[in-house]
Amino acid sequence: MSHIETMRLFQRACVRADIPLRYSQGFNPRPKLSLPLPRTVAVESYDDILCIYLDPSNENIDIEKLKKDITKQLPEECEILEIKLTTEKTSFVPKAVTYLLPVKTKYLDDQLKNRAKEIMKKDTIVLQRTAKLKPRNVEVRKYLESIDFKNQNVIVNCNIKTTGAIRVDEILNLLELDHEKLNAPIARQSVQW
Repeated sequence: MSHIETMRLFQRACVRADIPLRYSQGFNPRPKLSLPLPRTVAVESYDDILCIYLDPSNENIDIEKLKKDITKQLPEECEILEIKLTTEKTSFVPKAVTYLLPVKTKYLDDQLKNRAKEIMKKDTIVLQRTAKLKPRNVEVRKYLESIDFKNQNVIVNCNIKTTGAIRVDEILNLLELDHEKLNAPIARQSVQW
């Protein structure tokens, strides 16, 4: 699911669960929700934060009931792990993320491991990104913390800075991997906030 589809899924689940949401102002009011770290299409996430803004006139909210009501409206694969309420305006800024790349056995060889070592030895890696038809060069090595191998997975730890982050497709290109060489979807395993 795309970022927008995920937002729509939770908007609809909250509306169906009759959650007292806060709505945007204007001609077409929408429930106020946010996913602070958008996810790339075809990347699973095991650790996302969803911010739901509740109507401030509802002071007595039972967290367990809220969790149960929303969960009933979600697909089985989508699980709410924890709900926290706050009255403060909390800002979630991601600092690091871990991706799990499940590589097929025949491609998990010394050549891939050597490629990962070479990437990590470099001081700089400049890639070209195209944004709104204007290519620009981006230094991405500063965002790569480590590339490790565990079982049949490549685990990539990335930093996220105010200047940006490395993209999943860029990681795949650097490792010379494509989706045909993977056993399953890429997973965003964890995010440090």
